Amino acid sequence: MSTDPFLDRSDREQQLKWIVLARMIFCIVLIFSSLVFSTGENLSFLSQPFVTLYYLAAAILLLSVGYGLWLKQKKNLLVLSYAQILADTVSVTGIIYVTGSLDSIFTFLYLLIIIYGAMLVFLRGSLIIAGVSSIQYGLLIVLEYYHTIPPFSGQHTDPASLNPSLIFYRIFILMFACLAVAYLSGILARQLRRARQDLKITHAHYRRVEKMEVMDEMISGIAHEIKNPLASLAGSIQLLREDTAPGSREDRLMKIILRETERLKTIVDDIRLFAKPGQANAIPVMVHQAVRDVVSLFLNSEEFKNRIQVVTHLDEGLSVHIDPVHLQQVLWNLIKNAAQAIPGKGKIIITLTAPRNQRIYLTISDNGQGIEPDNTRHIFDPFYTTKPEGTGLGLPIIHRLIETYGGLIDFESIPGKGTVFTIIFKPAGSVEDPTKS
Repeated sequence: MSTDPFLDRSDREQQLKWIVLARMIFCIVLIFSSLVFSTGENLSFLSQPFVTLYYLAAAILLLSVGYGLWLKQKKNLLVLSYAQILADTVSVTGIIYVTGSLDSIFTFLYLLIIIYGAMLVFLRGSLIIAGVSSIQYGLLIVLEYYHTIPPFSGQHTDPASLNPSLIFYRIFILMFACLAVAYLSGILARQLRRARQDLKITHAHYRRVEKMEVMDEMISGIAHEIKNPLASLAGSIQLLREDTAPGSREDRLMKIILRETERLKTIVDDIRLFAKPGQANAIPVMVHQAVRDVVSLFLNSEEFKNRIQVVTHLDEGLSVHIDPVHLQQVLWNLIKNAAQAIPGKGKIIITLTAPRNQRIYLTISDNGQGIEPDNTRHIFDPFYTTKPEGTGLGLPIIHRLIETYGGLIDFESIPGKGTVFTIIFKPAGSVEDPTKS
């Protein structure tokens, strides 16, 4: 993945803070080392190259202060990331120009920018940074070669005095190094992000499991005690209704009682499923086919077929050991919840992948209203709901079903932008704990 709008904002914010601090330290070190070098070489610290470096360092420091103020607003952090990265590439190009272009020792700074950029904007972003850095360096050398810009005062090697093939070779080497570092750091950043995401999901999972264990037996017992009297009540009302005239006041009241009794029965069944889901009918199921079947049903439902667009990116051949009915229930509830969170027309994106063929990742994202921060801590709690007609059992049941089959589920949400639910499955036949790499 490249840039992800649901990247943990606290992670990106923390990374940006460290980068701003590191940049300020670099500027101070650059100024101090320039003073030490000029003194050691018996040069005037007010000569043109050094003064220009001081101005560059001061400008970078002022920009860093501006970044810090922007960061305090905690808005548009992705834009801030790109702004810092692009400004840094320009600053490094300026430093290289002042310190001798081809002779400069500061070309390695491009690589440092690419590495920290990969942490913020991932593989695609790091490759863009590598391209921008290569273009800036190449333009600097070529413009100096053709005397479009003059070599800076004190520069040792004039590019115009060199063989064109040597200049091309130097530019090519830097471009190759930038792209190689961008690719490797982008891959590592993606794997690091995946590992951190897995760790976060695992911690959240076990916190919820500990809380649920206390409630399981009590909920199961209460549901059992309610179900039998409820069945007797429904049967008695049916018998009484046979003696009433159709359409009478008594008939209408009994019809309401029976409807509400059926609703209570559904709630009790959901409670029992939540308390003890079981996996007696578990078989290997192709996840991509299950997703397509549920999406087809969803798109043909009267409530959503003309309002919601569903986009799928599904790797085929991935199977999990699960009861097909349970998997269908999980998918239907998550897709339906996503659709209900979208006012008017909107889009749901479903992705199915298996990085390194170790675990299966299913994500369902929407561009709806998102979940308010006050509600995020409770959405897997039984009987907690923000819907007028809800029972508060949909997501808790999904959590229990996924847990029953050794999987994990978590979510990320940005109010006003949408929500992403991520499910991690063990592949069919795997005995590995999904919480372990």
